[in-house]
Amino acid sequence: MRAICFNFQVHQPFRFRRYRFFDIGNDHYYYDDFSNETTLRKVADHCYLPANNLLLELIKKHKGKFKVSFSITGTALDQFELYAPEVLDSFQDLAETGQVEFLSETYSHSLVSLKCKELFAAQVKKHDDLIERYFGQRPKVFRNTEMVYSDEIGSMVAEMGFKAMLTEGPKHILGWKSPNYLYCNAINPRLKVLMRNFRLSDDLSFRFSNQAWNEYPLTPTKFINWMNANPKDETINLFMDYETLGERQRESTGIFKFLEEFPAAVFKQSDLKFATPSEIAEQFQPISMVSVPYPISWADEERDLTAWLGNEMQQEAFNKLYDLHSRMNRVTDEELNKDWNYLQVSDHFYYMSTKFFSDGAIHNHVNPYESPYEAFINYMNVLSDFELRLNNFVPESKADKDIAALTKLLEEKEEKLRKYQLEIKNLQTKKTTSTKRTKTATKPARKD
Repeated sequence: MRAICFNFQVHQPFRFRRYRFFDIGNDHYYYDDFSNETTLRKVADHCYLPANNLLLELIKKHKGKFKVSFSITGTALDQFELYAPEVLDSFQDLAETGQVEFLSETYSHSLVSLKCKELFAAQVKKHDDLIERYFGQRPKVFRNTEMVYSDEIGSMVAEMGFKAMLTEGPKHILGWKSPNYLYCNAINPRLKVLMRNFRLSDDLSFRFSNQAWNEYPLTPTKFINWMNANPKDETINLFMDYETLGERQRESTGIFKFLEEFPAAVFKQSDLKFATPSEIAEQFQPISMVSVPYPISWADEERDLTAWLGNEMQQEAFNKLYDLHSRMNRVTDEELNKDWNYLQVSDHFYYMSTKFFSDGAIHNHVNPYESPYEAFINYMNVLSDFELRLNNFVPESKADKDIAALTKLLEEKEEKLRKYQLEIKNLQTKKTTSTKRTKTATKPARKD
């Protein structure tokens, strides 16, 4: 058996409004509601709704032979509820077919796996509770934010009970090996690792409509011939952003027509079948372990973390954010916890990247800021206000606790003094009035 595994990443961040220095301590609402709603509605109309309708048609048409999987972040699900409930309904229609698998993620599409094991596990649980609530599935396979993976992260994922994990298949990790096989984690071999075929995935995601590409136009037959090039390949993992369909590659490029014709062409021209990540993990055996001592991702040529943590601004913001996590464990306030989750979204750090700024700002269409420095200042202003609110719930240190207690004591004493002063003033007023009345009453009558 040889299999094609489709996985689509669905994510939308909650973008911050322009939050000025003078807003700190005065205005605790951070979000650009207009931008968030407008962006989601646009992507829903171009991608989510037409793509979901097409996938549903293909699943029904091919009667159990066509399968896909999704990784949907918690922030995306929150925005569906707020701005486009019909999108959520369309994903639920797909879930009901039994041919669609929903994978685990971090709720906030965060980089928390690099910082704190306990917080990482808590975010994954929060996400999976949402998936089970909406789609009736408890995820068995994990896909980390931006496909960030290392041996250590994979081991943590295995300890959470997942049987498989998705990641990138970069050349500097695989060397002469192919991503078209199943591997296992180097620390905990029980975790199976599916590696992305970046060349074929990027042919669809980035090169499909590029008329300067020497393989343009890309047809299902041509694509299948590439997949048939090595008949020993077992799994061809096509992992991409869902926005490839209709947003990055607009309908006018023919991307929907390509997808519509693709399953029938696969069945006719190859021995490949479609499978979900869980089915890959169950039906194939790892050919070897894969060693990834340092974190990788699916971003850029380097396939590393520099898009999010490559400069001092990003690192300062990232470290200052997670310096707060031990105190956040003691916070039960719903609004503060919501803001805490949305502050962790990896997009905020991506906006601060200087990798793209100097050469024309590649990916600038997803960045709401004019420069990475503006993104940094805006984020740190929001974080400063958030920290002030946190200090009201959980003071930062013993000294802060003592100061908070003394401040409260002083405020109480000042209130008492104010009351006493008011009482004294009232008593003095009464005494003066009483004295005047007494003098008037005892004043001798005038003799004529």
